[in-house]
Amino acid sequence: MKEAIGMVETRSLIAAIQAADTMVKSADVKIIDFNYVGSGIVAVIVGGEVAAVKAAVENAVEVVESIAEIISTNVIARPHDEVDELLN
Repeated sequence: MKEAIGMVETRSLIAAIQAADTMVKSADVKIIDFNYVGSGIVAVIVGGEVAAVKAAVENAVEVVESIAEIISTNVIARPHDEVDELLN
């Protein structure tokens, strides 16, 4: 995997859908995974260029924090190739 990955984890399905929508509309990223963690926690993972992923995650946080609780966010600039196997 040569691109960056960004994650937004929320305590709401609606907020996670909003986060995904915001991220793909605000930057050139693609949704890699939409993960139902449990207990109402949902994670959205996107991929793309480092700057685009950072911008997408920041914009999602700005929009989603008014809707529901954000559990965590993270951007990994150049994940190791073995991380790609976790997402497949």
